[in-house]
Amino acid sequence: MDDPIMQDFVNNVDKMNAIADASEGFIWRLKDEDKDEAIFVFKDDSIIINLSVWENLDALFNYTYKSGHIEVFKRKKEWFSKMKLMHMAFWYVPKGYEPTFQDAKHRLDYLNTYGDTPYAFSFKNKFSLAEALTYKKQL
Repeated sequence: MDDPIMQDFVNNVDKMNAIADASEGFIWRLKDEDKDEAIFVFKDDSIIINLSVWENLDALFNYTYKSGHIEVFKRKKEWFSKMKLMHMAFWYVPKGYEPTFQDAKHRLDYLNTYGDTPYAFSFKNKFSLAEALTYKKQL
C-alpha cells in the first residue's frame, strides 16, 4: 500500500467507505483497524480484505455499480492484478452477525471449489435465503 502506484487508490479509500456507510441497505463493514488478522487467516499480505453486510444483494449491487464507488472501481486494473480464483463471495448471515475473516476464507474456498451455490455465490448467480437455508453443503 506504500508503493506510489497505490497512492490514488489509498487516497480514495475513505471516500469509498463513506459512500458505503451512507448507502441504502448498508448495515456493517469491517473497519481498517481490524484487518491485521487477515494476513494470518489468508496467509497473504498482498491482498486487501473487505467484509461488509448489506440488507440484500440489490443494495450491494447499487453501491458497487450505481454509486460514486463505480468511478474508483472502474480503475481497479491500475492497482490490482487479475486474480485467477474468485475473490468475492456472497452469503446470507443471521441478523446482527458480523462475519469473520475465517468465514470469508471458508466461503471463498467453497466458491472456488464448487462454483456458485446457495452457500457461496457471486452476482452472476443470485440465490434466495430459502435456497441457502435448504442447501446441502458438500463435505
